[in-house]
Amino acid sequence: MVTYLDTAATTRVDPRVADVVLHWMTADFGNAGSRTHSYGTRAKRGVQSSREYLAQTVAAEPDELIFTSGATESNNIALLGLAPYGERTGRRHIITSAIEHKAVLEPLEHLASRGFEVDFLRPGPSGRIDVEAVLERLRPDTLLVSLMHVNNETGVVQPVADLARELRGTATYLHVDAAQGYAKLPDDLTAPIDMISISGHKFGAPKGIGALITRRREELDDERVPLEPIMFGGGQERKLRPGTLPVPLIMGMAEAARIFDKERAQWHADAVELRARLLAALAPTRFCINGDQEHTAPHILNVSFEDVDAEALIVNLKDTVAVATGSACTSASYTPSHVLRAMGLSGDAASNGLRFSWFPNQAQDLDMSELARIVGKLQPST
Repeated sequence: MVTYLDTAATTRVDPRVADVVLHWMTADFGNAGSRTHSYGTRAKRGVQSSREYLAQTVAAEPDELIFTSGATESNNIALLGLAPYGERTGRRHIITSAIEHKAVLEPLEHLASRGFEVDFLRPGPSGRIDVEAVLERLRPDTLLVSLMHVNNETGVVQPVADLARELRGTATYLHVDAAQGYAKLPDDLTAPIDMISISGHKFGAPKGIGALITRRREELDDERVPLEPIMFGGGQERKLRPGTLPVPLIMGMAEAARIFDKERAQWHADAVELRARLLAALAPTRFCINGDQEHTAPHILNVSFEDVDAEALIVNLKDTVAVATGSACTSASYTPSHVLRAMGLSGDAASNGLRFSWFPNQAQDLDMSELARIVGKLQPST
């Protein structure tokens, strides 16, 4: 049996979540926008209950959360939706990092083609952006800082809470792509972050559902982030995300968040324990861990094995474990990881970074000794 170690790409839908989704697909299947019958009323109430629960997990108000198809769409709404305000006010400077997901980098590249100036900070070997490095780049025309919560390739946790507190007294907005960190590291996301992108399929919910948090700023008379829609038609979700709400997926994401909240402490302990066992099993091999291990999520480990080609290793591991070289959106290409390159790793090390990521209860059958044996077989003797 192949053990799945690629949960940073996607998680299995929790069976309890699947039951909820099926119920709202086949029993309470009404449209939340239908106001003339009980089916629509139940759907609307279900959506509102889910909105309230998900918002409170990050200390936000229900009307500060809109549902989207996932973090990619949330990122696009946050970045492209803020651009018209930046153009009107002459604030066209944006700060981000060179290790962001493509769902942030590509919208920012588009904004650069429209005349925005984008600063791409590089973290160095730690993989962690320094708050002071961000603050040093701030200018009167800095519209936005966009920094991810947990890096999807290395698992390194970025100091988004500290940065949020520093930026709160400025006119600069902060956007955080929290696809990898939401539910797993909740305390960071209760900080005063202006916009947070969430993706359901990273924590046991179905694919195709996510959310964007847009917090008001109390010190600015509860001013909302001045976003404009990038899609039109219907006016749902404060006119920022029109279209029929996917009630079954919304209910499933809320159920996944409830389950994770109840089981987080055990998940964290088990994830740390599996990480320790994995590193112990790999100890006889020669490898380098990529990223600052003092600031890392417990479920992601990125390593480069000395003198071993990552693609060849994946082929040899295919009957033992399912792993990846990096982000699912770029895994089809064999180019060096842009994340590892931005950290200053050599071309070989950046090409050979292998990402292990797990949910402990889905990796119980992992044969650690077989994994180490295959790596050792490919690694030439010194």
